[in-house]
Amino acid sequence: MTSARTIQTLGILGAGRLGGVLARLAASAGLRVLVAHSGDPAVIAGRIRALGAIAAPVETVIAESDAVILALPLGRYRMLPADALRGRLVIDATNYWWGSDGIRDDLSDPQTSTSELVQTHLAGARVVKALSHMGYQDLEDEARPAGASGRKAIAVAGDNPADVDVVSSLVDALGFDPVLAGPLASGIMLEPGAEAFGADVDAAQLREMLDGFWTSQRGIVVARAREAGGAT
Repeated sequence: MTSARTIQTLGILGAGRLGGVLARLAASAGLRVLVAHSGDPAVIAGRIRALGAIAAPVETVIAESDAVILALPLGRYRMLPADALRGRLVIDATNYWWGSDGIRDDLSDPQTSTSELVQTHLAGARVVKALSHMGYQDLEDEARPAGASGRKAIAVAGDNPADVDVVSSLVDALGFDPVLAGPLASGIMLEPGAEAFGADVDAAQLREMLDGFWTSQRGIVVARAREAGGAT
């Protein structure tokens, strides 16, 4: 386990489209990148190598990484090895998507964010929500150096300020302006149904979307559900 405030080795659990895009961006930023999927690493080794990353078993990815991105379907979150991830910085890039996850009431309850569900399962990990609300194709196309005209923004939500700082630095290194969304519970503002979900906008526009969440249709639904459930 590392206490470094910067990420030098980045692990990615998930070798699909999102995982591949993030691997390429991270490798281009000079990070050592390890990628795992649910099967034999040899199956994806050539494709991952072409992205500048290394395919490895899940256990190796977790053990050797300063932070681990979850880039797999949210519906599989209970399969994540909670013991192995204990103490680790985990970046939750998952979303509930009925097309891949099926109709799941447990993943669509407005009383809680899906990142809080992930954190509950990974009780000993430090979960930060990021890299989840922009589509993988926009992530691929929109990365820009710091200060570049037209640079787009990625929101970051987490409970530990130091971890949020580390993830924000990663977002910046990948080519996007980080925007603080608040604590982990605020990740619900980045989920499907919220204005920020799918947003390909700059920092000022993203901040406006987040600030307006609680007066939006989705925000009102969430607020009513939480009030009825006694959540704060």
